[in-house]
Amino acid sequence: MSNQNRSFTVAIVGATGAVGETMLSILAERDFPVGKLVLLASARSAGTQVDFKGQKVDVLDLETFDPTGVDIALFSAGGSVSKEYAPKFAAAGAVVIDNSSTFRYDADVPLVVSEVNPHAAKNRPRGIIANPNCSTMQLMPVLAPIHREYGIERINVATYQSVSGAGRSGLEELGRQTAQLLAFQDIEPKKFQAQIAFNLIPHIDDFLPNGYTKEEMKLVWETRKILEDDSIQVNPTAVRVPVFYGHSEAVNIETKKKISPEQARELLRASPGVEVVDEHKAGGYPTPVTHASGRDPVFVGRIREDFSHPRGLNLWVVADNIRKGAALNAVQLAELVANGG
Repeated sequence: MSNQNRSFTVAIVGATGAVGETMLSILAERDFPVGKLVLLASARSAGTQVDFKGQKVDVLDLETFDPTGVDIALFSAGGSVSKEYAPKFAAAGAVVIDNSSTFRYDADVPLVVSEVNPHAAKNRPRGIIANPNCSTMQLMPVLAPIHREYGIERINVATYQSVSGAGRSGLEELGRQTAQLLAFQDIEPKKFQAQIAFNLIPHIDDFLPNGYTKEEMKLVWETRKILEDDSIQVNPTAVRVPVFYGHSEAVNIETKKKISPEQARELLRASPGVEVVDEHKAGGYPTPVTHASGRDPVFVGRIREDFSHPRGLNLWVVADNIRKGAALNAVQLAELVANGG
């Protein structure tokens, strides 16, 4: 697949979901060389049509689709779908880029952030490349250059994750609860464990025996795998917040060699996929609404020395969890594959 003039048969599995729709728009925005586009979803969505570059494309039933001839398959339909169908697509010759957690921790499946470890994508013996979790994804372009230059010993991170990370039903629940509360109506949580409108919920995914949730442990496992360093200590807390799009992270790192805020800013300004917004004034920092939503970069601000630790640094990291946190990175990985990576 190393011919840059070649076009590709691209399949999107989960094409009618929030991430699938964004994958489709990013393929068009970045002018990916799509020769044939195959949109796949459950039988419930099959038969509908989706617009791509001004053309209507039929959504097909994944269960009855023959993957023969597909070059690249972008999966974003949940873990159970990936577990069943991704190996079938790979066996038929496709390179699968999977957005679920199904394969992320398998030793023979690379876990790749395009700006951080693109070299890892080439070693895919099962024909599958895994997309990291959204909260890990936005953290890596910021921390990887610091780790390479100064070494990171420990990461303390609290995430503030938008409801779009829970899918369309999460968006709908926040909107519905907000309207009901403003109308002085009672609400009943359905998607989330507690009221999400005007509230924070320190619980994402299932609790594990160690007291952390699976969402929190993803930050531990994935950070070590992507940065190729099992010695990094990660202490995460994941919180769901009443924001529609864009995850935020309050990050404290302890480095092996001291890094000043000035050195961090200089390093991050030169880092691909990262935009520094860091002024000591009102509005001189990124927020999910004003900066991240609908945009590609990972934004970083509030860069300051941790005066409680001799080699500590604080950062505030914000990104659109549907774009860079999922769809954009998947398309960037497809570009690596298309260019022979």
